[in-house]
Formats: sequence, C-alpha cells, structure tokens
Amino acid sequence: MPLALKTYPTLGEAGSALKETGARYLGGGTLVVRSANEGDVSFSTFVRSTDPALSVIDVKAGRATVGASVTMSAVAAHPDLSAIAMAAKAVGGPAVRNMATVGGNLFAAAPYGDFAVALLALDATVHTTAGDLGIEEFLARRDGRIVAGVSFAVPLAGSFRFLKVSRVRPKGTSVLSIAAVFDVDAGVVGDARIALGCMADRPIRARAAEMALAGATLGEEDVAPAVAAIGEGTEPITDAVASAWYRAEVLPVHFRRLLLE
Repeated sequence: MPLALKTYPTLGEAGSALKETGARYLGGGTLVVRSANEGDVSFSTFVRSTDPALSVIDVKAGRATVGASVTMSAVAAHPDLSAIAMAAKAVGGPAVRNMATVGGNLFAAAPYGDFAVALLALDATVHTTAGDLGIEEFLARRDGRIVAGVSFAVPLAGSFRFLKVSRVRPKGTSVLSIAAVFDVDAGVVGDARIALGCMADRPIRARAAEMALAGATLGEEDVAPAVAAIGEGTEPITDAVASAWYRAEVLPVHFRRLLLE
C-alpha cells in the first residue's frame, strides 16, 4: 500500500492533520517506518513537523529542555548532558541513534524505550500539544497526543546511574534496563528514584526498592534490603529476547551491581 508524507511547519497543524483517519506521526521513524515495512496497514499517511524548536536542547540553571526531535546522538554528544549520555548511547547502534528521537522513545514498547526509562528516573515533565504531564502519567496513558519535548533537572555528577542488559552488544534489544538517581549526603541516601525497563509493558518505578534505600549507604550490607525488594510490583515481559522468569531472576543481580559500581 502506498504511503503519503505530509509536512507542516507547526505542531498545531500536524496535530490537526493527525485527526484524519489513517495518519501516524513521523519523528525519527525508527519505529513507525519499521512497522510499515512489516505490513502494518492501520495507517496510510505519515505526518511530521519541521518546527525548529523540536530540535533544540536548552540547559539553563540546572534544568534541561530537550525537543522531541532531538536525536539520541545529539543527547549523547551535548556537553551539558554528559551525566545521562550513557542512557542515550544504549539506544541501538550509531545509525539508529542518528535517527531515533527523544519523543519517539517515549512511545517505544518494551523491550525498546531505554531512554524513556532514564527520563522516568529523572522525573521528567513531558510537554505535549495538549498540555504538560509528569512522565509517569504520560507513560501510563500514551494516548496519541503529540510530544513537543521533555524537561528535567540535570543530575549532579555521580548521582545518575544507568545499566542496560542485552544479549547482543553493543546494540541489542534489552533483557532489562535500570536507571537510578540518588540524593546522597555524607554517604547516606536521602532520596532515590529507580526506574525499570522490560519489567512491565512500560517503564515503571521500583518504589519498594526506593523506600528500602532511604537512609542506607551504598555499601554491600546496606543495599541488601533494596536488592531483595527490587522485583516487587513488576510484571516482566516475555519475548524472543528473554522470558519473564529469566528477567525476574537476573534483575536483582544487575541491580546490586548498579548500586555497588
């Protein structure tokens, strides 16, 4: 089936065009073009916007605003985002990172969406044409609204950690991914945000492990309760990469490594 491409200068116009039957928004195309190539006939038109604001990274007063069309390569290369570069580099190989966008990654279903896991740990705000949403609410809804960008507090040096487990390195799909932001004072964790990928149908918070880490040091004995709690509330996926059982078994092992790195 032939596919049409319609380009608009603003997101508002693109949003109006998306209301047409059979239209799908096109960002970097790593997911939607693949879907079309694999025979998805639920859409016949690609809609995109060339609004320059979508490709801007702006970092001011410790807070970053990243346009939805910014690629993983651009995030990884930006000097003010070096603390989270590892999460952007976890997305595919170089060719994919040159196309994959921040906005598109928010819609990626497991086992993809590694950067969305990082954004969840960073407590990002998602800016859409229908208003702003906290990232947790956005990921729970993913209701088709167009993403204009995201914003988040840039983590302090050493406070952000990220780990992706894959059977094929360096660019395989995830067995699981973990992102964490720790507020540590005098060696003691005061607050923690931990996000997991492939442990549900979308990135989720590991709240039991977060609570177990509060007041602990990142030492061998102190992290044991958090490691024991990391799987609470998860529903790992089963796919061609790994079974739900395997993901559940290896999650505590890799989480412990992340904490003690």
